[in-house]
Amino acid sequence: MFDDEIISTRKDADQLFTVAEIEHSMDTMAAQITARLEDQNPLLLAVMNGGMVPTSMLLSRLNFPLQVDYIHLTRYGSKTSGGELEWVRSPSSTLKGRTVLLIDDLLDQGITLQAAVERCRAVGARDVLTAVLLVKSIPLRSGLQETDFYGVSTSDRYVFGAGMDYKTYWRNCPGIFAVKD
Repeated sequence: MFDDEIISTRKDADQLFTVAEIEHSMDTMAAQITARLEDQNPLLLAVMNGGMVPTSMLLSRLNFPLQVDYIHLTRYGSKTSGGELEWVRSPSSTLKGRTVLLIDDLLDQGITLQAAVERCRAVGARDVLTAVLLVKSIPLRSGLQETDFYGVSTSDRYVFGAGMDYKTYWRNCPGIFAVKD
């Protein structure tokens, strides 16, 4: 059972982006991805759990041959700050010689996404690109500094919704919200 904090966090949150704004940003991102990858036979890797929502939002917008798989690595679990990186699942598809597009929910410090990029390269991916729904404006990240594709950006606040969570809850929120300061 969840506690009152989970409910009050959602109730008091600031909405940063509406569903319509997210949909528009996904249309734009899909057009950019298509222009770059439509002739590459790419393998899209959803970075679980947060990447499942942006991946599903992108799939119906990418009208060219591609394959989909997923990886699962985490630094957060049910906490609100990152800890030790844990690999839960590597891709079952072969990456050797492939163009890979990693899709995640957000670029925060970039540690998790950087580890995923490095793993894909280490197992022989020809090219590794990244796409996220949201980029936080952070001057100097600890990991990956920027993504190849992104939907929206915001200041460095704790965000949830559209795949991003607050203590494993609220990935299902319609829109993107920030925890009240």
